[in-house]
Amino acid sequence: MNHLDWTEVNVKTTNEAIEAVNSIFEDLGAVGVKIDNALDYQNWQGQNHGELYELKDIPHIKEGAVVSAYYPETTDLQPILATLKRKIQELKTFDLDIGAGEVSMIKVKDDDWATAWKKYYHPVRVTRYITVVPSWESYKPVQQNEHVIRLDPGMAFGTGTHPTTQLCIQALEMTIRGGEKVLDVGTGSGVLSIATKYFGANTVLAYDLDEVAVRAAKENLDLNPISKDVRVAANNLLNGVDERADLIVANILADIIVPLVPQAYRNLNSNGYFLTSGIIADKLDIVLEELKKYNFVITEILSFGEWRAVIAKKKVEL
Repeated sequence: MNHLDWTEVNVKTTNEAIEAVNSIFEDLGAVGVKIDNALDYQNWQGQNHGELYELKDIPHIKEGAVVSAYYPETTDLQPILATLKRKIQELKTFDLDIGAGEVSMIKVKDDDWATAWKKYYHPVRVTRYITVVPSWESYKPVQQNEHVIRLDPGMAFGTGTHPTTQLCIQALEMTIRGGEKVLDVGTGSGVLSIATKYFGANTVLAYDLDEVAVRAAKENLDLNPISKDVRVAANNLLNGVDERADLIVANILADIIVPLVPQAYRNLNSNGYFLTSGIIADKLDIVLEELKKYNFVITEILSFGEWRAVIAKKKVEL
C-alpha cells in the first residue's frame, strides 16, 4: 500500500458551534473529524476518574474549541476551503456564536492521524450507572450495578462523554421506569439508545438524518448485545413517523429542538416524557417557550457547565 499523507483542516470556534461545524465538515467529505473542547478539559479537571486515564493524555485548549477534519493529500482543498469559510459565516444567521471562526491547515503523516486520535478516548464513568468504554479498551465494571456501553467512535463520532450526552443519560435515569417505548431522535453514535435499554426500555426506535450516523449507530448497537433489537433508520426528525412513544429523547441543537417540539407532542402518549439536551445556556429560553406553547410541563432542568437539558412531560389528554 502506498504511503499517503493527510491535511488537517482546523476551525477555531466556540463550544456552541461545535456540532454545526462538525456537520459542515461531514457534508464536505471529511474522512474524519476530531474535536478539542476547552470546556471538556475543565470538566475533567474537576472530576475524579480514578485510574481510568492519565490527565496529561486528555487534549486541551485554553478556551473555545477546535474542530479538525482530515483530507487525503490528493484532495483539491481550494473549493472545500472556500465553501467551508462561507458556511461558517452563514452560521451567524442561525444566531450561533462562531467565535473566531478561523480556518487553518497543517500536513500530517498517515501513521500520526490513523492512530493518534485514539489516545483521546478512555473508559469514562458518565453517570452513577453508566460507563462508556471505547471498543478497543479493556475494562471490567467496578460496581455490581454498573453498565458498560462499548462504542467505536471512528473518526467522526464521539464516545458519549460530551456534557450534553451525560445530561441526557442522567435524564434517562430519572425518568425510565421499565417497559417503555422510546424514540431516539438524532441518535448519532447510538449511545442513548443503548443506555435506554440498560435502564429497562422495551422498544427503542432510533433516527438520524445522516446516513453515516445511521451506519455508525448500527455498528455500535451490535457491540452491545442488550441493544440488538433497537431499530435505527435515516429520517428528518420525526417527519412521517407515526409511532407513539412513552419517551422521546433528543440530544441536538436548540434551534433544531424547536421544530421537533410539536412533533414530539404528537408522537408522545399522555404523561409521556420529552428529554432534550444540546442546549447552550443562552438558548434555553427559546426551548422552554416552545415547550410551554405546546402545554408541556417542565419537570426538571439539568446543568453541566454551560450546557442544559430539559425534562418535560406531556399533559394528560382529556
